[in-house]
Amino acid sequence: MNYLLAIDQGTSSTRAMIYTVHGELVAASQYPLTQYYPQTGWVEHDPEEIWQKTLIAMRNVISQVPADHIVSCGLTNQRETTVVWNKNTGVCLARAIVWQDRRTAEYCRTLVADESMIQEKTGLIPDPYFSATKLKWLLENNPEIKMLADKGDLAFGTIDSFLIWRLTTEHLHLTDVTNASRTMLFNIKEEQWDLDLLNYFKIPDSVLPKVCASDSHFGIIDKQWLGIELPITGVAGDQQAALIGQECFKMGMVKATFGTGAFLLLNTGGKPVLSQHKLLTTVAYKIQGQTTYGLEGSIYHAGTAVKWLRDSMKLITHADETETLANSLSGNEGVYLVSAFTGLGAPHWLSAPGASMVGLSLSSNRAHFARAVLEGVCYQTREVCLCMREDSQLDLSLLRVDGGMAVNRWFLQFLADQCQLEVQKPKNIETTAKGAAILAALGCGVFNSLDELHAIWNVEQAFIPERSLEQVELDYHGWRHALQKIKE
Repeated sequence: MNYLLAIDQGTSSTRAMIYTVHGELVAASQYPLTQYYPQTGWVEHDPEEIWQKTLIAMRNVISQVPADHIVSCGLTNQRETTVVWNKNTGVCLARAIVWQDRRTAEYCRTLVADESMIQEKTGLIPDPYFSATKLKWLLENNPEIKMLADKGDLAFGTIDSFLIWRLTTEHLHLTDVTNASRTMLFNIKEEQWDLDLLNYFKIPDSVLPKVCASDSHFGIIDKQWLGIELPITGVAGDQQAALIGQECFKMGMVKATFGTGAFLLLNTGGKPVLSQHKLLTTVAYKIQGQTTYGLEGSIYHAGTAVKWLRDSMKLITHADETETLANSLSGNEGVYLVSAFTGLGAPHWLSAPGASMVGLSLSSNRAHFARAVLEGVCYQTREVCLCMREDSQLDLSLLRVDGGMAVNRWFLQFLADQCQLEVQKPKNIETTAKGAAILAALGCGVFNSLDELHAIWNVEQAFIPERSLEQVELDYHGWRHALQKIKE
């Protein structure tokens, strides 16, 4: 039996998994990642911790199978998160600025006049979310980083690029097209770094990695790390990897990943569709020489809102309690949460942090809080689906879900009702890592076409809309009213 190694470097943890070439998970290892919040709205990671925990996770899983039967490695990662290091020594020069970080919000507000130019080139809208303003901030606020950039000795990368550089024998400075498309420096139509944008943000092109297709050969993992030499033959950002893991290879197919945030990605085919509703146009994948584009809606807080209930509010001990609590109520009784803890993502793009809970009464209890958190994610998902329909003019018939919150059946049923879509949960909800494994398999020749993959995706449970449309609309408009208050 041959195996595939998948690295899934996420926001809250680093994981490594071993799959058979038939897509079956046989071993997994996971290590939590420290979150740093040095100032309000700032979120950072330690790149050295990411590196060490990636190594530990990889070593753990490969010890559980015959190492010489592992044929390839795929890598997926939290996107936009920005790392800089010295090209000569490999030493990181600052903590990684995480995708959630909002420190450049004020600067991004000055870019409004050029929003259409930026969107036309990159498919993105000016926001602290993306790598460009994070990198600009590092260059302007750290003299050592600026000095190395001026000398041509600075390397910038998203997490995939950083790990490829550390892992490979030749310290290759590479990224894939999906990660590049999230920097706000990459022209998604020309599929290359955009010189106009580099000049606009005052970023030297010498810091940038080479951009490759998602199923390219990204080098050989040096034998010193795992005891074996192993090719990296697939790389994609986490949401694109989940789209691949969910096998959304046809136009109109959409997946939603409910992890730290919530991310919806719609396959729009071979041409980019620019959004009129502030959704993001992105590269979904480039496989076998063909580029496929997507429309994405990013919701900042999904799992983090559940974590807020547990860690800050102390209303629950375990995340799975939210299902029982939400089920204990026949309705929300007018209690709504707008989870703008660090702002709101698509389609609003509000940078000012400040969540709002409305409708509380003396009879409100922790069940109302739990239900409001789950409902809030569903309402935001519905908003994004509506925008996707209008922008793409495609009929969305079903929604494939994954991520940690996909184990919550109450949540998935409420989601189906609000979106008026069939919600499909696969047997393996860890589709991000599976997508990395699929890319690795395509890149090393285990599979020769996407058509060969259909046998390795299976639905475990489907949720069909059940509630009356009248009640669905009442709930949604109640949340929209709460949202309007926070925007005023």
